[in-house]
Amino acid sequence: MKTIKGPGLFLAQFAGDAAPFNSWDSITKWAADCGYKGVQVPSWDGRLFDLKKAAESKAYCDEIAGKARDNGVEITELSTHLQGQLVAAHPAYDEAFDGFAVPEVRGNPRARQEWAVEQVKLALTASKNLGLDAMASFSGALAWPFVYPWPQRPAGLVETAFDELARRWKPILDHAEDCGVDVCYEIHPGEDLYDGITYEMFLERTGNHARACMLYDPSHYVLQCLDYLENIDIYKDRIRMFHVKDAEFNPTGRQGVYGGYQSWVNRAGRFRSLGDGQVDFGAVFSKMTANDFTGWAVVEWECCLKHPEDGAREGAEFVKAHIIRVTEKAFDDFADSGTDEAANRRMLGI
Repeated sequence: MKTIKGPGLFLAQFAGDAAPFNSWDSITKWAADCGYKGVQVPSWDGRLFDLKKAAESKAYCDEIAGKARDNGVEITELSTHLQGQLVAAHPAYDEAFDGFAVPEVRGNPRARQEWAVEQVKLALTASKNLGLDAMASFSGALAWPFVYPWPQRPAGLVETAFDELARRWKPILDHAEDCGVDVCYEIHPGEDLYDGITYEMFLERTGNHARACMLYDPSHYVLQCLDYLENIDIYKDRIRMFHVKDAEFNPTGRQGVYGGYQSWVNRAGRFRSLGDGQVDFGAVFSKMTANDFTGWAVVEWECCLKHPEDGAREGAEFVKAHIIRVTEKAFDDFADSGTDEAANRRMLGI
């Protein structure tokens, strides 16, 4: 067994135009001051990180990684959630997702998709230059508008969507193999990979690609009423990344999983700061440790009530308290009688 690394912090929800959140130097100092040992980097945010430069220059990667270390943290992974979303976007979401792309490809779905693929590949190369072995992403979605089976789905619709999704991702996954970096898909509603079954459908179509891995985040499973603990055991060999995020699901006589189009505060299912929701993190960390997860425990702050800076500081202490320093000996070693194979045979009467 290995001791999980952490705590880490995903910077996407904190990056902004005001100090200390507007530069790499200041935000890494702030994260360390909050108690974090690592930071997960949103690769699209130019205020913090130049993705193209990182893919082209090992020296640049050494520079930013060195600055982070000087400030007390290390880079845990890069994230391509927004670019991954655009690898496959149903036309119903063209306008909503256009803002994720650079201005020159907006309004042009084909150009936008090509840009997104190149962005994800750049992030994989940059990950290699940074000495990282995993990258976070979304899968994107073609079938999501048809997630509820009414009107009745035409035969083959979902299969065609997943065939196309795999076709688009296969060259990216092959590049990931060349870079020695896992693509860790965050299993998330709104993506075609939103639960275990859909992940398996995709995995099969990629030929069980070794780099098609998972980002485990129990909050998204709480809101789907999915068994988030059994999920760890089922996919332990594919879970290569871990977002520590809390959630609660409190259905009423008026609303349930779908939330009634309400704001986050008024939904039955809500994201909460760590310790304020319903996830049994004691059990989660125990299973992740027992299953030899060797990556980082990265806090993703998303809460409909608490201030983000409070959630960040509390989150660092929460993760520290849940990381299990693994034992190097069995608890009953004191009672070892020092028997050998001959003695074992005598004890068995053989």
